[in-house]
Amino acid sequence: MEFENPVSAAQPSIEPSTAGWGPATRGAVRSQVVPEGASEIAPEVILPRAGLCALLAGTARLDPGRLAFADAAPKRSWSGRPPMAWTYGTAAEIIGRLARALRTWRLAPGSRIGLWFPGSTEGLVAHLAVEAAGHVPCPLPPSWTEAQAAAGIQAAGLSAVLTQTQVGANRPAEALCRIAAGYFGLRYLAAFGPAVPDGVINLDALALDRAGGTAPLPETGGGLVSFAAGDPARPVHRTGDALLAAIAAHLVSARIEPGDRILTLLPPSDLRGLVTGLGAALAAGVDLETMPVFDGPALIENLAQPRPTHLVAPAFLEQALDALPTATRSVVLARRAPGSVPPHAADRAAGSPVLDVLAFDEDAVLSVRRSGSSGPASDLASVLAEPARLALPPALFDLRRDPDGRLAFRGQACATTRVQRGEVDATEAGSFRASRFRADRFAGTGMAVMEA
Repeated sequence: MEFENPVSAAQPSIEPSTAGWGPATRGAVRSQVVPEGASEIAPEVILPRAGLCALLAGTARLDPGRLAFADAAPKRSWSGRPPMAWTYGTAAEIIGRLARALRTWRLAPGSRIGLWFPGSTEGLVAHLAVEAAGHVPCPLPPSWTEAQAAAGIQAAGLSAVLTQTQVGANRPAEALCRIAAGYFGLRYLAAFGPAVPDGVINLDALALDRAGGTAPLPETGGGLVSFAAGDPARPVHRTGDALLAAIAAHLVSARIEPGDRILTLLPPSDLRGLVTGLGAALAAGVDLETMPVFDGPALIENLAQPRPTHLVAPAFLEQALDALPTATRSVVLARRAPGSVPPHAADRAAGSPVLDVLAFDEDAVLSVRRSGSSGPASDLASVLAEPARLALPPALFDLRRDPDGRLAFRGQACATTRVQRGEVDATEAGSFRASRFRADRFAGTGMAVMEA
């Protein structure tokens, strides 16, 4: 049975509220982050070990009819499923049902469960359901081939994978059946339909099953396992509080308000996509729309809606976005190191503020808001050249540029560790860790981030 559009009959409220961040989290960040132009920053900030589910549950309690997730792109053509829209209240209920079912699987608490989805509402709900069940989500890049997926599943030591049956011409559920036949550590496969293969658990049926009730959404989260540079051989573990810290560091520059929405073109398959998409939306208590298959006319039509929108897009699309509607509150341009960085870039001519996001593998996500024509220069190139310009509490996110240009990170938002043979080593957030990147100058103005 196909899981139909679960949006609540109640109209979503977009009135301002304190939903999203819990009081402790909001207070910890806002009381210690110094406004732009301040000369000093607080030395410490400690965020609670709250999970993404706790953020969703907080908004669901305060305003269950508020829109949470929506599919923005024409969806049926590439997935065989209708576009969906979920309110916070309905999403919390469905996530609780799925989590209850996942808890019946014979898996040890904290098991790593893969998520092989494009950017879609089903993938977002599945991510939260894994966390709510007491396990650790492990997104797999949707662009991976079957061989890459098999290698990543084994390297991360995954016990189960959730997916869907159709993504364009690909059939990921069928591919996972073949992978499971050769890797006995993969014990459970589950997929959203249509036409779920034999031997694969039907997630639509689990989401519709009201007989067993719902599992309570936990306050803590198991963190994240993702893959550095999309390399199946390089799984990286991040604890729940480190994930929350990375989201907090991004939101200092993103400035998302209740009543806004986020429209993302990035898949939620790495830290960059999760911080700018699902994490930012849940922390701010706003709705998230996903467009995994780029469609220019559909994007322009979507942005014409009279809603303050934060568009998240790959940086290479910057010039193509010059004609965006004025309702666009900001444009988030995401890139990965290594690569070039725009030198002292001003805001787009159309007037929408620009936020540059640079991901350093899965170790750190640096978000810097362009200052425009007024005030002191503050952009990605300036911060990489002079890390003191990054006005964040050092215990949250601290950046150092050594004399040879090599970059090093420390802080709660940068605490990660490699997964070695399925085991996770201890990590230390208080010490600088050298990255594999350096920041280079070009003619004294431009910057590029290169491999050291």
